[in-house]
Amino acid sequence: METANSAAKKLLVVTQHFWPENFRISDIVDGFLADGIEVDVLCGLPNYPKGEWFDGYSAAGPFAEEYHGARVFRCREVPRKGNTSARIFLNYVSWPLYAAVALGRLPGGYDAVLCYNTSPVLMSWPAILAARRFKAPLTNYVLDIWPENLYSVLNVQNKALRWVAQAVSDWHYRKADRLIAMSPGLEKRLRGRVGTKNTGLYRKEEKRYTVIPQYCEDFYAVPACDAALKAQNAGRFTVLFAGNFSPAQSLETALHALARLRDDGGEKPLPRLVLVGDGMSRPALEQLTDRLGLHELVTFYGSVKPAQVPALAGAADALLVSLSDSPDLGLTIPAKLASCMAAAKPLLVSISGEGAAAARESGGALVSPACDDAALAENLRALAAMSQAERDAMGQASFAYYQTHYRRAELLRRIEEFLF
Repeated sequence: METANSAAKKLLVVTQHFWPENFRISDIVDGFLADGIEVDVLCGLPNYPKGEWFDGYSAAGPFAEEYHGARVFRCREVPRKGNTSARIFLNYVSWPLYAAVALGRLPGGYDAVLCYNTSPVLMSWPAILAARRFKAPLTNYVLDIWPENLYSVLNVQNKALRWVAQAVSDWHYRKADRLIAMSPGLEKRLRGRVGTKNTGLYRKEEKRYTVIPQYCEDFYAVPACDAALKAQNAGRFTVLFAGNFSPAQSLETALHALARLRDDGGEKPLPRLVLVGDGMSRPALEQLTDRLGLHELVTFYGSVKPAQVPALAGAADALLVSLSDSPDLGLTIPAKLASCMAAAKPLLVSISGEGAAAARESGGALVSPACDDAALAENLRALAAMSQAERDAMGQASFAYYQTHYRRAELLRRIEEFLF
């Protein structure tokens, strides 16, 4: 039997979001290509997170490109422009429809189909159709559990709509031959909802489920320091968050924690918070910063390329990982946790569930429950009061945990073995 590294293996990756959008699937594809796997990618036109077309793209394409040797087949979608509920809904439902039509452009001959399934779950529908069309087993890598993740973005209260969302989500998960969960808790949830009976193309019970956490790209572990940011925050304890600004991140919790520290008095100068990135929650976060009077304590740095993040992290004293207070988000271990651990910095972790357990186990983080700004404020105060030697020891503990649990090469090998 040929191995996953054989050049004869041919893989179709189905994902709405791909390069130049900042999603880890682009790096995963790089890994597949380096291991001799031929890859085709079916994806959308880049407009995430702002809902505006990236430079060089429009509703008119381009629809065919190459990425480091992979053939990229793009299809239309309604952009998320404005990130209103209506626009997000149209974006969610439009891409799978266009992608299903675009299957006729694909050359076929695939040994496997991989759906990198962030939101929405509808993203897996063209992958299901592709698996049937090309007679290849479908693996669904579940990054966002639906419909629970939907409710963290859209306030759906209608019982009939919620029933439909649940039924549609379960159908999509059942149609995969194999399911990858990022945590044991998520695997347990999928097993409970989907069961062990395989209704996919191959109907094989073995290798139905596996747990593979999201890995961290290797460049996050390369020491670097942005001298300008370091000088700008000289003498002030600085916490950095880098990533997407969405309701799921609950960054308002950090703003309220800072306001608590300011209002409580105590040691001066007060800590600073640097927010690197962008997303649908940015206007609301800027308004909250205004309302709380935190302009001198909070910096909206703007978006940067992922490869620039390690230098910014190196200029900070601690890194923030935050999620909203949802039992379902608590099933996930955010990829951000791995990349922050790779920076060898102490972590402030404001999450619950599996991610919180991993952070505590590492010994490199102070952990508070999701959305608990009072507890986060106390942890921020405690971390700022530590000696540099104590914080360095926490950073090394985080890095050691990253090396053991989130190294790219090992997790990529496990994905390939499961696919084929």
